[in-house]
Amino acid sequence: MLNILSILVGLTSLIFVIPGIIPLLGALNWLAIPITLVGAVIGMLSSKTAGRNLNLLLLVVAIVRLSLGGGLL
Repeated sequence: MLNILSILVGLTSLIFVIPGIIPLLGALNWLAIPITLVGAVIGMLSSKTAGRNLNLLLLVVAIVRLSLGGGLL
């Protein structure tokens, strides 16, 4: 059950991460990072790893995009 909840949180975060890749919309990643952290913690409490891995992947994408844009864009 926690794995499904973690996947749902990850899909919610995906709504912010995908547009955040577009130039000048990178600030959306600041909203995505806390959401993915919550999803990763929920995924770590689960016995399965799919939700955790999804959230960690989205977290890495959001952090890399923020670092490429200088943290703002």
